[in-house]
Parts: sequence; structure tokens; C-alpha cells
Amino acid sequence: MDADITGPSIPKAYGINEKATGDEHAIYPVVSKSGIQVMSVNLLLEDATDPVIWRGPVIAGTVKQFWQDVVWKDVDYMFVDMPPGTGDVPLTVFQTIPVDGIVIVTSPQELVSMIVGKAVKMMNIPIIGIIENMSYVECPDCGKAIEIFGKSHVDEVATQYHLPVLGRIPMTPSIAAASDAGAVEDLE
Repeated sequence: MDADITGPSIPKAYGINEKATGDEHAIYPVVSKSGIQVMSVNLLLEDATDPVIWRGPVIAGTVKQFWQDVVWKDVDYMFVDMPPGTGDVPLTVFQTIPVDGIVIVTSPQELVSMIVGKAVKMMNIPIIGIIENMSYVECPDCGKAIEIFGKSHVDEVATQYHLPVLGRIPMTPSIAAASDAGAVEDLE
């Protein structure tokens, strides 16, 4: 479920071009080529490049509607992609959707560790762990990890908030290319 209402990227990453359908009773998600059900505001817009310029209550209502009015079938796990920060979307998700746990995604900058602290303190939901995105780039010639955004602070943040580090994801051109091409499901 793409709850990043003003920055919906999930359909593009999955190569989904068709629109979600609905009737007077429900909204039906689009199913990706490997069978993943997806709902995103971009599946409802006439043009995927149309901006979503909505205030908080409308955004919160859309997130609730994605949970309550979409017919989700045989879901073992639902991943909810949320925008960064502690605004309306995370608050709405935590108050309206039965969330078993969250994964906090961060990046190496020290500034981001302050934002992680805010997110940890915001919720009363189990935190599964923390993942550092854009952790480094690997030199294609020698294999050395280059920390483009400076030294990672994920270990200190994880220790401070008693969180396990689940992984460090490098900046990898093949991942970016697959996402841009709508082929994220083809990655291992």
C-alpha cells in the first residue's frame, strides 16, 4: 500500500501502468506481474505526473480509504510505504491500521538520526529494526565502499534506541535502473 500520497512511486517501480478499478462498494487494487497487490494514488489519477496538492485531512482520508475500502485478498503481509517524517500519514497509519511492526529507513547523514529519534518517540508500535539506505557506493574498479554522505551513524542510532540494524543498502545503479524501468520485481 503506497501511503506516500504526495510522492507515490510504487506503481512506477513495479511497472504498473493500468488504473485501479472500483464500484459503488469497493476499490480493487492492481496486481503486479508476480502477484503483489498494489494500491497507490497514482493508480487513480488520470495522469501519473499530475500533482497531488491536498491538505492533511484529505491525505489522511485517502490513507484510511486505501485500508478500509480496498478489497485486499489473501494478504499474509502488507507493507505500507510512508513518506519520511512524523506527519499526517504516519499518524493516520498508526491510528487506523493494525500495524504489527515498523521498519525505520534512514540514511547516513547525522541530521537524519535526529529524525529517526522523533519517529521512535512518536509511536507505541514495535520497531522491527532500522535499515540504512544510500549507505555507500561501491567503486566499480576496486570494490571499495565510498561513503558519499559521510560516515554512517546507523550503529549509534540503533544502539541509542535499542534497535537492530537490519541492513545497509548501497547506492547501486542496477537497483535504480530497475526501479526506473518498472522492473523492481526482477531484482534478487
